[in-house]
Amino acid sequence: MHLTVIARVLGIFLMLFSLTMLPPMLVSVWYQDGATEAFSIAMSLVLGIGFFSWLPVRGVKKELKTRDGFIVAALFWLTLGLAGTLPFMLADNPGLSFADAFFESLSGWTTTGATVMTGLEYLPKSILWYRQQLQWLGGMGIIVLAVAILPMLGIGGMQLFRAEMPGPLKDSKLTPRITETAKALWYIYLSLTIACALAYWLAGMSTFDAIAHSFSTVGIGGFSTYDASIGHFDSAAIDTIAIFFMLVAALNFSLHFYAWRYKTLRHYFVDAEVKFFFAIMGGGAILTVVALYVTETYDLAGSFRYGLFELVSIATTAGFGTADFSVWPVFLPVLLFMMAFIGGCAGSTGGGMKAIRILLVFKQGVREIHRLIHPNAIIPVKLGKQPVSDRILESVWGFFALYVVTFMVMMLALMATGLDQVTAFSAVGSCLNNLGPGLGEVSAHYGNISDTAKWILALTMLLGRLEIFTLLVLITPGFWRS
Repeated sequence: MHLTVIARVLGIFLMLFSLTMLPPMLVSVWYQDGATEAFSIAMSLVLGIGFFSWLPVRGVKKELKTRDGFIVAALFWLTLGLAGTLPFMLADNPGLSFADAFFESLSGWTTTGATVMTGLEYLPKSILWYRQQLQWLGGMGIIVLAVAILPMLGIGGMQLFRAEMPGPLKDSKLTPRITETAKALWYIYLSLTIACALAYWLAGMSTFDAIAHSFSTVGIGGFSTYDASIGHFDSAAIDTIAIFFMLVAALNFSLHFYAWRYKTLRHYFVDAEVKFFFAIMGGGAILTVVALYVTETYDLAGSFRYGLFELVSIATTAGFGTADFSVWPVFLPVLLFMMAFIGGCAGSTGGGMKAIRILLVFKQGVREIHRLIHPNAIIPVKLGKQPVSDRILESVWGFFALYVVTFMVMMLALMATGLDQVTAFSAVGSCLNNLGPGLGEVSAHYGNISDTAKWILALTMLLGRLEIFTLLVLITPGFWRS
C-alpha cells in the first residue's frame, strides 16, 4: 500500500473539485442571490486542503496497486462528500446542519436523489445549480474523469477504473488505453447532456431549468429545481424527453461508444442485457398503465402518460416525479419500487443491482432446474451466443448474497432508530439502489427522520454507489495484510 500515492491522488481530486465551484459561483454573481461568498470560501478551503495534501508528496511517481485503487475509490467518495457539504452549510439559505449537508452532498454525488430540503423554489439559484451539478459529476463517476488526467501526472488509472466502474464485467475496456476509455465515455456523456438540455429548452423550459434538469436526467440522479419535480412543468413533451434520455442513460455506455465509433445501432438490438432490460420495462409499463386505467385513477391518456413516466423514472433509479406513485392503488407502489432493485444496465449511470446480474441469476436458476433433470449434462450459461465463465457467475451470486445481507442489516439499523417497517424498508431500498424517493415517512423527503437514520442511509448510499464489494473489502483482515 502506498499512502503517499493515495494522499497525492486525493489532494489532486480535491483541487479539481474546488474548481467545480466556479460555475455555481458565477451563477450566484449573475442572479445576485447572496451565496457568492459561501462558494468562494468553500472553494478556497477545498483548494487549500487539496494543495497541502498534495504538496508534501508531489514528487511521488509510483503506480497505484489494486489495493490502493479500492482505498482511493472509497476515500474519494467520502472526502468529496464531506467537501461538498460546505456550500450547503455556509450559505444563509439553506444553512443546513452538518448531518443534513453531508446527506444532501452524498446523495448528489452518488446520484441517489434523496433530499432533506423543501421549498426548492425559494433557494438561491446557485445552490440549485450546485445540487444538479453534483449529480452530473457523480453520474458517470468523477473518478473516470480523473483517470483521464492521472497518466499525465505519472499515475496509472486502471485500478481506479476497475474499483469504481459499475457492473460485473469490470475488466472490459472500450479502447486499449484507460485514458482513451475515460475520455470517450465523458465525450459521450457530455454530448448526451447537451442534447438533453437543448430538447428541454425547445420543449419550453427556461435555459437555467433545461441545463439543470439535463444534469440530473443524464446522470439519472433525480434532483430538481422544484419540489414538484418534473411535474412542475405539466408538459407531455417534457415528460417524453425525460423518458427518452432516462432510458438512454440507463443503457451500457459501451453500446453508445460503439454506436458513435462505428455509426451503427445494430448492436443495441442484439445485446442480451438490453433486450432483457426493455422486456422488463415493457412488462412493468403494461401492468402499470392497465392497473391505473382499470382502477379509474386516470383516464386512458393519463394512465399512459403518468404510468409510463413513473415506471421509467423509478425503474431506471432516476427518481423524478410527475405524480405521487406512493398513493397509487393496489400493488402499484410496491411494483414500481421493486423495479428499482433491477435498475439500469451495467456500465450505465443507473443504480440498482443491474439488469445483467438479474439476467444471469435467472439463467443460472434455469440451468440448475435443467441439471436436476439431466444431472450429467454440461449446460453453459450464455449471454447471446457467448458462454459466461463460472468466475463471473460466482461473482454475481456473491454480490447478490452480500446485497441481501446488507439490506437486512441496514433495515434493522433504521428500525432501531424508531422508523416503521415500510419507511425503513423503502428508505434502505431507495438509498442502496441510488433511487431517491421512498414510501411512508420518506415518500416526499428525508428531512423529518433523525440524524442517526441519515448517517445510516448515507453509508447505504455509498455502499450502493460502489456496489458493496469496494467498501466491504476494506474491512476484511486479508486486505490489510502485506
